Amino acid sequence: MAKRVLIIEDEPNIIESLRFLLEREGLEVEEQSDGAKAMDSVSRLSPDLVILDVMLPNRSGFDILQDLNAQPGHRPKVMVLTAKGQAKDRDTAEAIGVDHFMTKPFSNNEIVATILGLLA
Repeated sequence: MAKRVLIIEDEPNIIESLRFLLEREGLEVEEQSDGAKAMDSVSRLSPDLVILDVMLPNRSGFDILQDLNAQPGHRPKVMVLTAKGQAKDRDTAEAIGVDHFMTKPFSNNEIVATILGLLA
């Protein structure tokens, strides 16, 4: 069974790019662009990995990350992918419990290798 990745991102170009790269690797890709609906999507889809933007409409990615860490049962791996690459943003994500932090723009090879590593 293919691993499932949920992309929580509001930029259509980023979603399209990630979808292309990940489906080419045989991964199942789902998406959610509204921060307020993110946890519903996680519950419904049970992804193996969540790729999470920080700046989302209606809810911060940091708030979503806190909710993911507080939920009972299986927690998917979480990679924060954000344009907010300042040290304080990285520190915040790591303090909350992110599995990997990456900034935009990203290298296609690097992001695919990172995602495959997180799913291994």
